[in-house]
Amino acid sequence: MPLLSDGQRQVRPDPAPEPGRTARHRERRRRGTAAHRGGLRLARARAGTGGAVVKVAEAVGRALHAAGVEQVFGVVGSGNFHLTNAMVAAGARFVAARHEGGAATMADAYARVSGTVAAVSVHQGPGLTNALTGITEAAKSRTPLVVLAAEVTRPTSNFYVDQDALGAAVGAVPLRITSAEDAVEQACTAVRRALHERRTVLLNLPLEVQASDAPDGALAQAAAPPPRPAVEPAAAEVAALTRLLEQSRRPVFVAGRGSRSPAARDALEALAERCGALLATSAVARGLFHGNPWSLDVSGGFASPLAAELIGGADLIVGWGCALNMWTMRHGALIGADATVAQVDDDPSALGAHRELQLGVTGDVERTARHVLAAFGGTRQGLRTPDIAEAVATRVRWRDLPYEDTSTRDRIDPRTLSIALDDILPAERVIGVDSGNFMGHPSMFLSVPDQDGFCFTQAYQSIGLGLATAIGAALARPDRLPVAALGDG
Repeated sequence: MPLLSDGQRQVRPDPAPEPGRTARHRERRRRGTAAHRGGLRLARARAGTGGAVVKVAEAVGRALHAAGVEQVFGVVGSGNFHLTNAMVAAGARFVAARHEGGAATMADAYARVSGTVAAVSVHQGPGLTNALTGITEAAKSRTPLVVLAAEVTRPTSNFYVDQDALGAAVGAVPLRITSAEDAVEQACTAVRRALHERRTVLLNLPLEVQASDAPDGALAQAAAPPPRPAVEPAAAEVAALTRLLEQSRRPVFVAGRGSRSPAARDALEALAERCGALLATSAVARGLFHGNPWSLDVSGGFASPLAAELIGGADLIVGWGCALNMWTMRHGALIGADATVAQVDDDPSALGAHRELQLGVTGDVERTARHVLAAFGGTRQGLRTPDIAEAVATRVRWRDLPYEDTSTRDRIDPRTLSIALDDILPAERVIGVDSGNFMGHPSMFLSVPDQDGFCFTQAYQSIGLGLATAIGAALARPDRLPVAALGDG
């Protein structure tokens, strides 16, 4: 669906595939005269300022863009056409999908890699149900995403379904546009909650409300929410974590989704250097410590034998913005019998959700690490010995370990293939991995340049999300080569 310039960008089928005269005739009819096009632009300019009447669908679309939503994916139907068209006219980029499930996963991946709130626009009823697997993955991953779903409210309609219940069932936050008077405020609230609470929000838009007139000046209150405030840790908790690190001889940091920023990475690397800690990540934060000589890469199922040995031998494991769930800790096998476990997260409900802790710290990862660094006395060698340095340099990567190549004339060993691809592909890449028996090979053997180089939509472990994941990530990082790692399940 092409985007036309000069305020004419609208969600329309591309006329190019249409044969001969029909395509030309339809394109001329769409373009109209120069005077007509100018009139359209003038009417849009007056909208919401006492001029042309603005419908709620258009007001909400414009408000969402004003609130910071610049990327929308979806499948357009009668119920979400005007809303999506208004977003595009306001300046948002729309990417059409063949199926709503793909649109939801593209939006999820785009939001993760770009660090912004993205949107997915769907038709009432089946448009939403088609998108549910992708929405579930986003909700479980706490992706800041707004799902814009048209809605019928009459139970006798063939499109009717309890959309609130569907959203809540998969972990999304259900909200609704309830009136013309409150529509703009409610749209901006959806974006704010997605951003500040790191949640996937389902914004239902009843058809009859969409079609009503928005009040004059309604868009004046549309604005982007302020940045998500960082949570300051309590001084007592900072002191307790500092004591644990000062007492530890074998500390390991495991960074997760809450550490995926350059600022958090720098703070953690500085603290780890002071206390002699080794660095690892969960799968979703893979690449965060790329290039650091004390990085063990991924903790969990993808960990190399050396990484698993060193993590399992730690006397203190600190999860930084990391759930320390069964996958990251191999069902607890990577936690030594005498190890102390601490967790830092700005969401208090996440602390201890997956395992027993000796210390939980409620706070932003970067700020907590900086506070502990300032309070930490002296410097510890910890696990940063010459022997461990040599081992990490030579044995922490899977590709550096010897293996029996089982390739034949007809088939290639997936390890051999993955190593060859790692050598051939440019270093600046972004990898999207599907789910299935094959997934370990690209996840373990393909290197990534940083935390934005690996998009792992596996919280729900649904097969079939890999291609849409790679497309969404590629749109967020057009400067990098997208790599879609897909298998047979």
